[in-house]
Amino acid sequence: MNYQLLEEVGKLILRLTVGILLLFHGVAKILNPGIVDSIGTQIADAGLPASVAYGVYLGEVLAPLMIIAGVFSRIGGLLVAINMVFAILMAHTAQLLTLSKSGGWAVELQGFYLLCGIAILFLGSGTMAVKPD
Repeated sequence: MNYQLLEEVGKLILRLTVGILLLFHGVAKILNPGIVDSIGTQIADAGLPASVAYGVYLGEVLAPLMIIAGVFSRIGGLLVAINMVFAILMAHTAQLLTLSKSGGWAVELQGFYLLCGIAILFLGSGTMAVKPD
């Protein structure tokens, strides 16, 4: 069995899963810019410039595209992780130690993207990429 090939396919599946699913969130923000304005208000309330909210486009549009294509995937993974840290700190801190109604971690989606972004940062794109790293 070619374990090298299986490892490369696994990296591709991880990249496509994270990239495609996160890109939906970014497209929603493009189609509904009021969401970013709301994020800007939260960021300004925390003492940071409201313009930092536009970083969501880096973490939810540019980074997923980088990850999907396999172009600077490690940087894309880092951008996703940073984006999720901001999301958790700005909007979900009160939920960090709570469970959802269905029994899962209340911030499991954000945790999923954070940890998968870190995994992509460590693993890189693999060979099945436009620009393997």
